[in-house]
Amino acid sequence: MNRKKNRGEDPRYKIANREAIIGVGLVVINFILWYGFAYGLGSGPVEEYEYVFGLPAWFFYSCIVVTVVIFILVVLAVVFLFKEVPLEDEEEEAR
Repeated sequence: MNRKKNRGEDPRYKIANREAIIGVGLVVINFILWYGFAYGLGSGPVEEYEYVFGLPAWFFYSCIVVTVVIFILVVLAVVFLFKEVPLEDEEEEAR
């Protein structure tokens, strides 16, 4: 009587796949923003760099600002997009 459900039948797999796609999307957004600021602002001669709080602008925006933005996006994703899913099988709960 210990039947295992197929992946297609268990709704937890669908939720896990959706949340994994959201996570990968956040990583891609992080990389694009980081790369854009780091190589977009940091590709010129060092003598022409602008500085923000004593740091080169490319470093400040790519490493400080993008980190804060991604942190906020992750918190928002967890609060509004992720669901709490029970990890126990329904058969185990019935016992």
